[in-house]
Amino acid sequence: MKWCGAVVLLMALALLGACRNPQQAQLPNRANFTAVVNDYLTQRGHLCLAKYNWPITVTAADRQARSSNAQQMPVLEALGLVTGHDVGATGKGRDGVAPSVREYALTTEGQKYYLHVPVVIATATRHVTHPADFCAATLSLDRVIGWEEPMTFENRTATSVLFTYKIAPAPWTQTPDARRVFPMVTHAVENAGTLQLRLGVHLTQSGWVADELTE
Repeated sequence: MKWCGAVVLLMALALLGACRNPQQAQLPNRANFTAVVNDYLTQRGHLCLAKYNWPITVTAADRQARSSNAQQMPVLEALGLVTGHDVGATGKGRDGVAPSVREYALTTEGQKYYLHVPVVIATATRHVTHPADFCAATLSLDRVIGWEEPMTFENRTATSVLFTYKIAPAPWTQTPDARRVFPMVTHAVENAGTLQLRLGVHLTQSGWVADELTE
């Protein structure tokens, strides 16, 4: 009988906890926002380089303009992440010589960093989704710094959470040449634990969720 009573009591406590969970999850507090940021970074915490489609072509004009691909692709090739080969170019330049065009494709090693996770890019008029991107590091939560007072507009309650991050960079990003041609990655690594990031969140019936997770 004592065991039976104990079981009934545990079941009652479990049911009571289950009833309270949705309300607790809707509170704007550190525990809930920590869970939201952790969930977001687990799914989307990749620092990627906007190199969605491969192979990537670098033309003579790209090299003359010192475009990002013109500077970065040779470094990635030297690191063994891509392989390049010259391809024929249509047309000729003013000197009658066809401009040099080099095409770069991912190697087996480079494929490890080409993550097939949806990347949503907001433009002025719409959202563009890329199915994959070449990524250089993974972010995780350091700590939640704070959040703005939640505001309700058109039946939607939202706020933004301020947090710092930890970072696990890919080994190749720490070479001198990679640090030089990927300054965004270098900046992120050097400022881990101090640089504050902001994540928009909104309230649902089950609790707070990150805005970008519902795009």
